[in-house]
Amino acid sequence: MIKSRAVIVSLLFLGCTLAIGCKKQAASSQKPLRICYMICNSLSESRARFEPISAYLSEHLGHPVESVYMNTQDVETLVQKKEVDFTHTNSILYVIFKEKYQATPLVGEIRGRYGNKDAGTIIAHRRSGIKTIQDLKGKSMIFGPSLAPMGFLAQYDLMLKAGLNPDEDLSFYHIPAGSWKHEKAIYGVLFGAYDAGAAPRLDLDQMAEEGKINLDDFTIVAESEPVPYCTFAAMSHVDPQLVQKVKSLLLGITQEDSALVEGEVLKILKSAWIERFVEVKDSDYDPIRQMLKRCRMYPYEEY
Repeated sequence: MIKSRAVIVSLLFLGCTLAIGCKKQAASSQKPLRICYMICNSLSESRARFEPISAYLSEHLGHPVESVYMNTQDVETLVQKKEVDFTHTNSILYVIFKEKYQATPLVGEIRGRYGNKDAGTIIAHRRSGIKTIQDLKGKSMIFGPSLAPMGFLAQYDLMLKAGLNPDEDLSFYHIPAGSWKHEKAIYGVLFGAYDAGAAPRLDLDQMAEEGKINLDDFTIVAESEPVPYCTFAAMSHVDPQLVQKVKSLLLGITQEDSALVEGEVLKILKSAWIERFVEVKDSDYDPIRQMLKRCRMYPYEEY
């Protein structure tokens, strides 16, 4: 009788083990959710910042999550082909994805002096004598990427509203190639390669905090209104219940939450350089839309 009970217990244990194994196998065989992260300064930096987010979502969704990293101008190709389910990009790309592919905004990031927003600045070296936008006429200028809301769009818009056309009234302007474009623009002004530059206020503050620059060396010629910046969005083909679950998980992440990435336990928000995620709505991005329309930029180039 005792022997029979032992056999039964063994069989039950084996059944449980097989069931757990099957469950894990089923989970691993699920098609992964794909999050496309727009590369910020560099691929290595972006991976270090965002992999803990993907790992956390994968763990709490009970569903594999795969990170994809793309340069700013290449993200739309994946969205168009429905090869990604969620995106983490700047606000210009979100507006494009909303207009063309019916994307839904989920959360923004609290980071820096303007919370989940940032402002674009036009800077000049203190000794240049440039104090107003009108002083830029006939001068050279360096911008960030052309799809950067705070490194190109905001500054271009500020100049147009002041009656100065960058394409006609500057002696020339340049957009640097490669990584760390915003820092290149700031250093380009600091070392005198250009008369003025376009820089996100967030980058100026961060570089000053890290001791890379002294803000006293610069004149902030103009600064735009703060507008939404980094944004998580969901693509229209994703199940709405799953979208809501991802949104709730992101909003619920605290400073104490961590995730396992390649054998290392990392604080999620600290790794991502943010204080917390905050809910956003589509109307928050109307100022970006108005800037794009005034500048006749994609997706309103025919506007």
